[in-house]
Formats: sequence, structure tokens, C-alpha cells
Amino acid sequence: MRISLLVALLIGTAGMAAAQNANWTYEGKTGEVAWAKLSPENAACAKGKEQSPIDIRGAKLDKALKPIEFHYLTGPMTLENTGVTLVAHVDPGSYIVADGVRYELVGIDFHHPSEDSVKGRFSDMSIHLVHKSADGKMAVVAVRLDEARTMGNATLAILWEHFPRKAHEKETVTDMVNPGGFLPPDRGYWTYTGSLSTPPCTEGVQWYVLEQEMGVSRTQLRTFSDVFKMSARGPQDPHGRKILANE
Repeated sequence: MRISLLVALLIGTAGMAAAQNANWTYEGKTGEVAWAKLSPENAACAKGKEQSPIDIRGAKLDKALKPIEFHYLTGPMTLENTGVTLVAHVDPGSYIVADGVRYELVGIDFHHPSEDSVKGRFSDMSIHLVHKSADGKMAVVAVRLDEARTMGNATLAILWEHFPRKAHEKETVTDMVNPGGFLPPDRGYWTYTGSLSTPPCTEGVQWYVLEQEMGVSRTQLRTFSDVFKMSARGPQDPHGRKILANE
């Protein structure tokens, strides 16, 4: 039941559509330029005005924005190779509070290169922690990872021991893992209103891109990129959207 719910919540954000035999990819004839043509449900991929990701630049400081409260639980995860990216399914109970709204953590997905660029610069990877509120609102916390910053990420090291290399393969991680291990010490963020970053590209998703990068080792990066050479959507037109910073 938990996996079925996650599929419903993440279709479009974490590549979970692939688990439902979706016909989209990141490259080729069914790549992002063709997403809107693959199904009427994907119309927003081409016609939407609040699509994600976008290049982060020109952010305005908003001192009224409060820090995000992270309440993540330690527990097992299930890794799934969806055929287009890697998804970590988590047990219920972890959540954040952002702008006064409580969002439950419903899953984590990984991208190479990063989907989230800053002033035109892409990181080596990005991690999207996907959340949903009780009334159906969605929020994504994006963490960028750079190979040059550190020796690696301890949480990734645990997960990568169970990396499912074949499409639609799943691996259970029985080690106790806390999603907080993906978060940098400085939790300052940029925020904007966007969309799911894969079909059907549904809009109305609140994005929180953390300003401080985390590290990924060369081995960790290659473990991912050897399986998923491209798992990122390109930057979308911001259409004048405001990007705010909390510090």
C-alpha cells in the first residue's frame, strides 16, 4: 500500500511514472522535448508558465521567511531503479514544516547532473526530498552535490551498497538511515513556485533549493552515472517568477 501511494504522489517528480510503464525518457525520441506530445495529461510540460527546474539568480531577500523545520526519522529504505532514475521509498513519519505548513516526506529521488542550477552553474548531482501536505500541496527540498567539496556523503555510502543497477529492480536497505544525512549544516534556501520536473509536469509545487552544497565522492558519482547517464530536465523559462531567499 505504501508503494502504491508513493507512485501516486511522486508521478512526475521522482520518475515514478516509469514504474507504471510510462513512455517518457530524458533523451531521444521520448525525451523532454516530446513529453507534451506523449499524452494529453502532459500538456503543462510545454504550455505551463511555472515549470521546474529554473536557474536560480536574482533572488530577493525576504526576512519574513522562516527556517525550514526538519523532523526526519531514522529507519530502513527501499531503493527502486525506475528505469529513468533512482528513488528511495521511506516509511511514514518524517516531515518538514515550511511557511507554517506541515509536509510529510513521501520519497527521495536523485539526479545527474543537478536539475537545480545557480547563476548558470550546475552541480554534479542533486537530491530531491519530496513532501506532501494533508490537503495535497507538494513541496520539494532540493540539495545540490558537488564532487569537489568533500570526500563523499556518508548516507549515500550506505545506500550505494544496495544500488539496484537493473531497470525496475528494488533493493531493501535494512540499515537505519536518516534523510537528514543529505542536508548541509547551513539550511538557508531559495524558494519559488514551480512544478513536478517530469511528466505530467503538474504546477503548484513549492520548491526550496538549499544554498549550501553537499559533497559526493568520485566513486559515488560514478556509481550513479554509470547507470543513469542523464536523469535531469533542463532549465525552464521562469516567466518572471520571483525567487526569494530566507537569508
